[in-house]
Amino acid sequence: MTADDSYDRLDDDDYPAYTMGRAAEMLGTTQGFLRAIGEARLITPLRSEGGHRRYSRYQLRIAARARELVDHGTPIEAACRIIILEDQLEEAQRINAEYRHAASGQPAGI
Repeated sequence: MTADDSYDRLDDDDYPAYTMGRAAEMLGTTQGFLRAIGEARLITPLRSEGGHRRYSRYQLRIAARARELVDHGTPIEAACRIIILEDQLEEAQRINAEYRHAASGQPAGI
């Protein structure tokens, strides 16, 4: 890997750049919270060669949303389910929009 390859990853939302400790610090939460949302299958951190959890910026945004819901009194399991359902709804809406555009004969995004 060259230095240029490493710099390209800085912009990659899916690159697992953050350790569990750093992720918890950035989110203002505990490592236990990150483990709990992992157990609820909201996010699945990648593992380093040594077996340590590594989180991407995308995963941190999801974790931040879960923390927001939990901070407002939603149980952690329910918060994870809400976020999963929101994501599924967004994906279904995107697919429906693509079908509507295809049926109208116009390219998507118009």
